[in-house]
Amino acid sequence: MHVFVAGGAGYIGSVLVPMLLEHGHRVTVLDRLYFGGTLEGAEVRYGEKLRVVRGDVRSFDQGLLKSVDAVVDVSGISNDPSCELDPELTRSVNVGGARRLAVAAREHGVKRYVFSSSCSVYGHGEGLGLTETSARHPVSLYARAKAEVEDFLLDMGKASRGELTVTCLRMATLFGLSPRMRLDLAINVMAKNAYVSRRIMVDGGGRQWRPFVHVRDAARAFELMLTSDPAKLAGEVFNVGADSNNVQILNLAFRVRDAVPGTEVVHAPTDPDLRDYNVSFDKIGRVLGYETESSVDDGIREVLGALRDGVVDPDDRRWYTLRQYGFLRDAERAHRELAIDGKLLSPAS
Repeated sequence: MHVFVAGGAGYIGSVLVPMLLEHGHRVTVLDRLYFGGTLEGAEVRYGEKLRVVRGDVRSFDQGLLKSVDAVVDVSGISNDPSCELDPELTRSVNVGGARRLAVAAREHGVKRYVFSSSCSVYGHGEGLGLTETSARHPVSLYARAKAEVEDFLLDMGKASRGELTVTCLRMATLFGLSPRMRLDLAINVMAKNAYVSRRIMVDGGGRQWRPFVHVRDAARAFELMLTSDPAKLAGEVFNVGADSNNVQILNLAFRVRDAVPGTEVVHAPTDPDLRDYNVSFDKIGRVLGYETESSVDDGIREVLGALRDGVVDPDDRRWYTLRQYGFLRDAERAHRELAIDGKLLSPAS
């Protein structure tokens, strides 16, 4: 199968792409590479089976979709603070870009389309064990964009009359190691803060629920969507995670604290966190036989081990999404203000 992965060099993508290649798929990756190249080893190892194109979902050459069997969209600006940095940009990428990619895929005869949504669409959840049919109450721009694209894609799949199988995966909050590491996710950042400063800050009182899923388990879910019976996937939404990985934030902080002796847990003097959702993952297991392999405690140990061994540099700006986007925005502004004929230091022609 020829799989087109938008965002294939990102946190999920850089784990998913080698997995797809190991399973014998041919892969084309589209990524802006804002966080560096994470697939160089795979490019060398797999040769012509992997093509990495530096491009943007809002403007890429749609000819790249020729002969593609399936599209996996894990692109977009991630996390709430990064999305709020420039709301207009966020909507242009996370909504406009996602819609453009989907329409192009349909026009080029792609048969399967898998979208990376988020359990954050539940927002301030109504009760525990939220299912795919529970009401959505997104409370952030990031989550509202995910919900809007879900609706667009599911309508498009329905209108295709079976020619395009559309599936939306609502990811639990991710954790764990990836070539494009992220240290701005709850488990990862708590482990980092405990390791670096022996101090964990808890926002919003800490009683709010979050579901978690390891990035490898997330990648396995996407691969499963490419090999499962399309009749079980068409027009479906699946929560991706494990019931046992639903954790209240304060409890999570205590678990990280216990893994790093001498760490203190501090409550931030902030407004209550409006996001609070405990999610059921029964459907994906019942329908597709999916099970996660990594627990929250596995993730805590894994990230701490990587920090202790020097595998992950806690000071690397690229591992913090908001910090990297802020740097890129400032760099773009400086270039615009200082460049002559597109050049900064070289003489203008």
